[in-house]
Amino acid sequence: MSESTDPASPADQIAAGYAFTGPALELGALLWDGACLPDRQIRIPLSMLNRHGLVAGATGTGKTKTLQLIAEQLSAGGVPVFLADIKGDVSGISVPGTANDKIAERAKEVGRPWEAAGFPSEFYSLGGIGPGIPLRATVTSFGPVLMSKVLRLNQTQEQSLGLIFHYADTKGLELIDLKDLRAVVAFLVSDQGKAELKGIGGLSAVTAGVILRALTAFEQQGASEFFGEPEFDTAEFLRTAADGRGLVSVLELPAVQDKPQLFSTFLMWLLADLYTDLPEVGDLERPKLVFFFDEAHLLFNGASKAFLESITQTVRLIRSKGIGVFFVTQTPKDVPADVLAQLGNRVQHALRAFTPDDAKALKATVKTFPNSAYDLEELLTQLGTGEAVITVLSEKGAPTPVAATRLRAPQSLMGPIDAAALDAAVKSSLLYSRYAEPVDRESAYEKISAEQAAAEAAAEAAAAEAEAGKQAKEAAKATRSAPKPDPSLAQQVVGSGLFRSLARSIGTQLGREISRSIFGTAKRRR
Repeated sequence: MSESTDPASPADQIAAGYAFTGPALELGALLWDGACLPDRQIRIPLSMLNRHGLVAGATGTGKTKTLQLIAEQLSAGGVPVFLADIKGDVSGISVPGTANDKIAERAKEVGRPWEAAGFPSEFYSLGGIGPGIPLRATVTSFGPVLMSKVLRLNQTQEQSLGLIFHYADTKGLELIDLKDLRAVVAFLVSDQGKAELKGIGGLSAVTAGVILRALTAFEQQGASEFFGEPEFDTAEFLRTAADGRGLVSVLELPAVQDKPQLFSTFLMWLLADLYTDLPEVGDLERPKLVFFFDEAHLLFNGASKAFLESITQTVRLIRSKGIGVFFVTQTPKDVPADVLAQLGNRVQHALRAFTPDDAKALKATVKTFPNSAYDLEELLTQLGTGEAVITVLSEKGAPTPVAATRLRAPQSLMGPIDAAALDAAVKSSLLYSRYAEPVDRESAYEKISAEQAAAEAAAEAAAAEAEAGKQAKEAAKATRSAPKPDPSLAQQVVGSGLFRSLARSIGTQLGREISRSIFGTAKRRR
């Protein structure tokens, strides 16, 4: 190990790149020439966490533990964190971990003491499915671009859905839940609404029908639970605990694992909503929030050009609002190049090279790193669990040398807490009473239903009036006591079959104008 003790050795040169003067997260110790060097610590400057990042690696290589380690230190540093818990094993961050021989050995290897600690946490769920405070969004707030993603619409259909949202805006319709949107689309394809349809440039009855069927199928999958009121205020994620530590917000997703398009797009809505609401703050000493976007490949799979452009723009601009975003996935190639270029901090766990596709992904991953003193193509297949190749941005914003690192063990429980403890934590939250019960107030669906009921009542009244007139005429004829009265113009109109047909077809929506952000999302007026 002469290389590691020589002042001019590569190990010293690498370690020097991580000798920051300001606050930093301690990730672990440098690995060089097969040995762990506890006196050469690898770190991330706290001020650079809003420059975004990537945590990647094959299944089982320790990505979740790395998220937990970073989240713990952010919380300890007063920075709130958002984590998506896909598999249900992140809830342990709320309670102290349990000491064992492996943890003691890891602490000795990396040269840092280990002390069990839990961190202040809130637990959420999508629409109240599964344990957690329910997160809901209104359809208006979700917007046409994100809605197109969850409905799996093509580019033409996405553009058409945008026109439908625009129509709802101009007619004053409030789209709160899915039945509101379905009611608008159903109206536009009805006999009475086809005239309105012609006034919306580029929207065909066929495409509107496809969207209507997609919405109906979406509702049948149970998606109605995720849209409605009270809509979640994403500013809740920015809170700190009474002791000054950042709050860790954990979105529990095991109950909706079978709806990856929905939960990945919903995560993007949360991020877009934060972007819309927060003011510009420039570069801060510490971020307002670090947002970990797990299973990131689900977000990009099948994404339209407009959707990808919106993601890219959001990631690029949200940095100046004090938000750091870490995408978590298996390989960097899961993330589009325009987004990957904005991820300044990289933690790459081991990759496998069992197949030609694996080998191709490995080579592509190596090319995304700066020049390195390591043979990265070989190293990335040999890393053990809890080891990673790291490069971050220095305090001056320049990339640090690539460093193979043995990571520290998290201080909190590395696994889920039991169901009873999780339920108790949820029910004891001050937010539970605010968001637990759904509210269904008057919106587009109710307004359209009322219009339809009024139209039907008017038609029935007209029919009754016509019938009364008919009976009076027959009575007059029978008695020959008076000349036959001519039917009034109103009687001729309301008595016609066309009028009754039109009255029955009336029925679907009217709301309000909204302003939209990058994704076409918007808050309803409160």
